[in-house]
Amino acid sequence: MRSDGEILNEKVLVSGERALSAAWFERAQLVLVEGVSSPSRGPVNYGLPVFMARGSGSRIFDVDGNEYLDLMMGYGALVHGHAHPVLLDVIARTASAGTMFATASPLEVELAERLVEVTPGIEQVRFANTGTEAVMVAVRLARGLTGRRTLVKFEGHYHGWYDAVLLNGHPVLPHQLGDPHDPIPIPDSSGLTPGSYADTRVAAWGDLSTVESLLSDRSVACVLTEPLMANMGVIPPPPGFLPQLAELCRRYGTLLIVDETVTGLRLAPGGAQQLYGMEADIVTFGKALGAGLPVAAVAGRTEVMSGLSWGRVLHYGTQNAPQLGLAVARASLELLLADDGKAFAEMRRRGDRLAQGLAEAVNEAGVTAITQNVGPMLQLFMLTDEAVAAGVTEIKDFRDFCRFCDRDRFRRFALAMIERGVYLSPSAALHSIVSTQTTDADVEFAIAMAREAAQSLLATT
Repeated sequence: MRSDGEILNEKVLVSGERALSAAWFERAQLVLVEGVSSPSRGPVNYGLPVFMARGSGSRIFDVDGNEYLDLMMGYGALVHGHAHPVLLDVIARTASAGTMFATASPLEVELAERLVEVTPGIEQVRFANTGTEAVMVAVRLARGLTGRRTLVKFEGHYHGWYDAVLLNGHPVLPHQLGDPHDPIPIPDSSGLTPGSYADTRVAAWGDLSTVESLLSDRSVACVLTEPLMANMGVIPPPPGFLPQLAELCRRYGTLLIVDETVTGLRLAPGGAQQLYGMEADIVTFGKALGAGLPVAAVAGRTEVMSGLSWGRVLHYGTQNAPQLGLAVARASLELLLADDGKAFAEMRRRGDRLAQGLAEAVNEAGVTAITQNVGPMLQLFMLTDEAVAAGVTEIKDFRDFCRFCDRDRFRRFALAMIERGVYLSPSAALHSIVSTQTTDADVEFAIAMAREAAQSLLATT
């Protein structure tokens, strides 16, 4: 069995059922880096990437005509699944009137009003295009308002590919992390200059004493956090941590940025802030906000957001507040809020059932694993032999993930699921997703296939 720190690069055998995907991949490698447009879609994870042709509801179909239940859902962007008829109609009507004006428009006012209405603590919004861009704006805004330079981020949290936050976001061997009270800063990419992250400090998530020691000299402009760890599978925050973190930041005059790029409009109308009973100074949105179209947002109290006025803290963008993205985001939000937010309750119920059923199916097949979920976001953690021997029942943080999760076994499990018609990311650091279009029958199908996939692991180990 491979250790957690080794690179996964073996290839998947190409069957006749994926002949067209194989042909497209051969062409793609000539003109696209790795044959794809993002590393997470590429051969390191999938061996042979599956080339998709179309999607409908909870299902996607590849170029060879194979059908899959989609549990990846655009890494969380597709909160309403594929080709939702209401959203398709909105796209057609909006596009016929023009897709971009680079002017003020009623749509941005209407969507901002709804976001302010449902999100705790925010009064004003600035629209952007991606979650990464929204985080960049938020950090610059915090530095501009406070006159301070330092940014604190947490181990295992991912906030996009912005240089200043691209530290300690990828799994490594446990001994590389250093002491939890003084984590070693580990760049996640080549091409980062030391100066690009010189003002970034890393803390272990959940460790309020270390955060306070970093804030005590009053040089920290902002603390940046995911409300739950959504890029190490799914790891909920320690009880009471987020409200206590907010209070700590207030005490030292530091702005708290909650990055809801992954969680916003997925867990509750007011996102994870509503779920965990806290308010940030600045909130970022992406992914599910646009329900499949590229649109993001930065939001906060008026006194904070006013720092962007007249370009005092600069944020320009030709594509800011695109008409198609705004129209779909507004329609998506109305779908989610209909019937007193029934969609959130249904996604939560199905997410709970899928998480429970996957763990039961895999363990009954003889593979030791646990699942963790927050509503519709879930991940199955395959445990290392060390974790089994230690009786691990929960993955609590980045260090647990690096030490106790068998990422190779999960990758093989995910590929076995794909072979059985359930599409999910083979990366254990990502997670599976229930959308509003996922049915009870879909959930039971995924559970049944998980049992078969786990049995196939034992046959090949």
